Amino acid sequence: MSQKTPRNFFKPLAIGAPDPMRELPVRLERMIHFVPPHLDKVRAKVPQMADQADVVLANLEDAIPSDAKDAARAGAIEMAGMVDWQAKGTGFWSRVNPLNSPWFQDDVSELVLKAGHQLDVIMLPKVEGPWDIHFADQFVAQLEAKAGLKRPILFHAILETAQGMALVEDIALASPRMQGISLGPADLAADRKMKTTRVGGGHPFYRVIDDPNEDGSPRANAQQDPWHYTIARMVDACRMAGINAFYGPFGDISDLDACEQQFRNAFLLGCAGTWSLHPNQIAIAKKVFSPDPNEVKFARRILEAMPDGTGVAMLDGKMQDDATWKQAKVISDLADLVAAKDPDLAAAYSA
Repeated sequence: MSQKTPRNFFKPLAIGAPDPMRELPVRLERMIHFVPPHLDKVRAKVPQMADQADVVLANLEDAIPSDAKDAARAGAIEMAGMVDWQAKGTGFWSRVNPLNSPWFQDDVSELVLKAGHQLDVIMLPKVEGPWDIHFADQFVAQLEAKAGLKRPILFHAILETAQGMALVEDIALASPRMQGISLGPADLAADRKMKTTRVGGGHPFYRVIDDPNEDGSPRANAQQDPWHYTIARMVDACRMAGINAFYGPFGDISDLDACEQQFRNAFLLGCAGTWSLHPNQIAIAKKVFSPDPNEVKFARRILEAMPDGTGVAMLDGKMQDDATWKQAKVISDLADLVAAKDPDLAAAYSA
């Protein structure tokens, strides 16, 4: 038997560990803002970032040099005490090093024992299958019990290998700790042997082209999104498991137009949020992953026309039924979450 029985799925994995959550906390997570904790100048800006971002993440993995891993870990623990994250309502996460690295156990042990009361989510990179989640699950439960934590720490997996992608459904269902999954396009591209050095986004060589024109004139063509299938499958796996899907990094921080378009594609396909690697991407994520005020107003008209979600209503010449009612509920509920944190959008939604 490869899965826990339903009766045992929500039992703590260590004596004294907190009970696993049966429902995810309802939180606004439009962007996960990455911070390199070993850099003093950047770390000093954390309180300001906590006011701007929905989630602030202390990054211990990629982009942190080997000789700075200990400093980054210490910086992450310092970040935990710089803000009362739970009171502020801003998520505090950390991406640890992979399970097969020499830093994983120290990362997780020190974070849980020294910062577990503020830590919401541990991001696990390069997850290959449910066995990675099972190992980390048991390990963290033991540390939670040792630290006397009353609230379980959740997991967020990154899809960065072809095997992880092939087993995404099993990963999504592996533990009640699962909060969500992000796409890791750079490592996944390398593992798939895709011929690109870009981190996310489209590629000028990935196109469709019209049939030849009889007059020999240039054929119309359009650039395509090589990540469309991958994101859609990840979204399906996450929603099947009742967790959230996230777009990952967009590496070209100077191309804000392309960044916004990639974020928008992910939002429309069902992603709850994305990563921000630079402060200029925070504003883009806020804009894209917050529903448009006009969409919110129309969605609420649907809900008002069909209060119990049944029947049929005609609005502006368009038929609305129980399916569009469900779509409207998604938009309206998200707008409520956004409004609670963003006064400007709250005013726009209620205008």
